[in-house]
Amino acid sequence: MTDIRVEQSLPLDKMLVRAGLGSGIHRSVPARDVLRWGGRLARIPSRTAGRFADLAREAGRIGMGTATPAPRDRRFSDRAWEENGAYRRWVQLHFAAHETAHQLLRDAELDDRVESKLRLLIDNVASAVAPSNSPLNPAALKEAIDSGGASFVRGFRNFLSDVSSAPRIPNMVDHAAFELGKNIAVTPGQVIHRTPMFELIEYRATTEQVRETPLLLVPPTINKYYALDLAPERSVVEFMVAQGFRVFAISWRNPTARHAAWGLDAYVHAVLTALATTRTISGAASTSLWGTCSGGIVTAVAVAHLAATDRESEVASLALPVTLLDQRISGTSGALLDPSLARRAVARSARKGYLDGASLAELFAWLRPDDLIWNYWVSNYLLGKQPPAFDLLYWNADSTRMPAALHRDFVEVALENQLVESGALVCHGVPVDLGLITVDAFVIGAVADHITPWQSCYRTTQLLGGKCEFVLSNSGHVAAMVNPPSNPKASYQHASHTPPDPEDFKSSAERHSGSWWPAYATWLDSRSGERVPAPEAPGSPEHPALCEAPGTYVLDR
Repeated sequence: MTDIRVEQSLPLDKMLVRAGLGSGIHRSVPARDVLRWGGRLARIPSRTAGRFADLAREAGRIGMGTATPAPRDRRFSDRAWEENGAYRRWVQLHFAAHETAHQLLRDAELDDRVESKLRLLIDNVASAVAPSNSPLNPAALKEAIDSGGASFVRGFRNFLSDVSSAPRIPNMVDHAAFELGKNIAVTPGQVIHRTPMFELIEYRATTEQVRETPLLLVPPTINKYYALDLAPERSVVEFMVAQGFRVFAISWRNPTARHAAWGLDAYVHAVLTALATTRTISGAASTSLWGTCSGGIVTAVAVAHLAATDRESEVASLALPVTLLDQRISGTSGALLDPSLARRAVARSARKGYLDGASLAELFAWLRPDDLIWNYWVSNYLLGKQPPAFDLLYWNADSTRMPAALHRDFVEVALENQLVESGALVCHGVPVDLGLITVDAFVIGAVADHITPWQSCYRTTQLLGGKCEFVLSNSGHVAAMVNPPSNPKASYQHASHTPPDPEDFKSSAERHSGSWWPAYATWLDSRSGERVPAPEAPGSPEHPALCEAPGTYVLDR
């Protein structure tokens, strides 16, 4: 029997629709699709009966101990799952039933959209009913015996705490272990500009000289900025400062209902304001831009606006880590974006004034239920353990809201794939054409990314009008951003030649061990002008320091 577990993918645009409807994968699969599946199976009764007969025969072989061993799965790594006959048969039956469900789905010969939705449902249900999630999990029973039942008591308390507030999923991190500005987001710097929408941070130089062209980091609009300044030796801010760059970063405000009208135009204006401020402070003629994920979409639109208004010279270079500009996605993820659902999602956030970050956090977890739901179900509830102190999970849990207008604009951009066609999107009264962007670009994708699939990130190299280089990290979406040189498991592929087909790139690009951060620093260095004396302190007379980094907006809940 083959391993039929699959990693789900749900790009950013689909996530915004799903979360806007109220999170939960079940909303992706209307009851009519399940009924349609049942109706198709009813039309082929002999084949359907044959599948159940095959399952019954396989169950007989499992009972007799002659069935094929279950595939290796870390959920069943405890020795008891293999050495105890009852446990071993339970696992085998679970995988056999899961495989049968997939066979019945293929037999129904539904259209690709419906089949993709139902495959997602099958895999999520199978994950939920896995034997490892049962209180009879051998590790849970051992812990209960060793603790005299205290583990179950602790687990029940953890469960009650988690379901009492959104997002109603197992807690993944020990929140008490972190404090912003103390042991997370600690690179020295100061807020040197503040608007109602963002704070601009300049980081203190640690080298005697810096490159004259500053670097402005634009974080995602759906997360706190400090994934870019996570912790010592795990911070791209710290790394780039140490390489002799003058680094600035935007910290977005966590919007509330009174900020509902902040749309894409407003966020593009914010990036342009930050860009102008970095030039004023540094005295440089241009600034290099780095825009991540949804922040990369805003950044690309801002640069296209500058190009269309003869101001592209204000940008020295462009970096777009894990950013989805071309929304043409096939397979499971593409099947989940439905215009009627999108309209409902936008209307729902409009009534509330924002898209709740807790909904996004819950949906994100359900995309990888084995890793982000059931793993912690077992640990927190069945074993009664406290979640670990892990900085990346702390950042992930520190969710933010999205203004209703920006939610609407992002969904519209996705539905019509407006960034691919010249002039389909208008920003500040000017048609957007990504082909007008001629500055050099450094584009990053991640091979295991389920939010911005790397093939779609690669499409950016064909949309921009300038010279592009592409990096393919061996990690997932967030780990591609938090990719320090100290990570021994990191590797990437890199090429300055970007053929139209992403698979051609993948087959020919040079492979490297380690992080891609140094490769980007080398690339940026040649596009950042001369070395000049480092400033004594962040800011300038026109923009004096307002407070120490990480600032105040990042503390908003």
